[in-house]
Amino acid sequence: MSVTARGIPDVPHSPYADAVTERLTAVYGAAADPERAAGMRAYMRDVAPFLGLTSPVRRSLSRTVLEGTPRPDERDLTAVALRCWRMPEREYHYFAVDLLRRHVTHCSSGFLPVARHLVTTVPWWDTVDLLAAHVVGALVAADRGLTADMDAWSADDDLWLVRTALLHQLRYKERTDTERLFGYCLRQGGHGDFFVRKAIGWSLREYAKTNPDAVRAFLARHGRRLAPLSVREALRTIGP
Repeated sequence: MSVTARGIPDVPHSPYADAVTERLTAVYGAAADPERAAGMRAYMRDVAPFLGLTSPVRRSLSRTVLEGTPRPDERDLTAVALRCWRMPEREYHYFAVDLLRRHVTHCSSGFLPVARHLVTTVPWWDTVDLLAAHVVGALVAADRGLTADMDAWSADDDLWLVRTALLHQLRYKERTDTERLFGYCLRQGGHGDFFVRKAIGWSLREYAKTNPDAVRAFLARHGRRLAPLSVREALRTIGP
């Protein structure tokens, strides 16, 4: 995969992406609801403009867009995702995330730089959390060599990369690398941003569904190094 001088991944040539994005803009654009879009934009703290498509409507329209299309490969997925991210309206980003979630098993570890670009470009929890748990997490599960990248992300100055590192094991259950999970939580335990503190608690709460005793023991030993919010979130389903 090539990148521009600014480190942004190039959009590869893909007839699949050409066809899908042409259909996507036509189908989504025709269903736009400007009045609803204004409210959605306000709810999401003005992170991006919206077309005004509710989730059920958007998913139905997406099925129409993808009807009859072949299964995309990594090049196709890269092209669609990057092209969608260049469109301002948030629903196009959601389309790309949904497509990646569905076909991430067709992506190699070489897709991680693209995922990083998506996480750090127009970032907010609505896209970052899904990319973390369903795309980045799947890539790391398939290639454990990518744990070194997660180690680096967990210490990055970009809070969304930190959040992604914390959340990428959300769906791992018994496969969770407990040492890394707890280590990342301690590394960022004093972080000043709400989204990182919340992610610490969420990641621990999710692992507690698999191993509550390990989470309780971790908090008993290290809870003072975490923000009260993180501890409350971690204990929400298992109690103190």
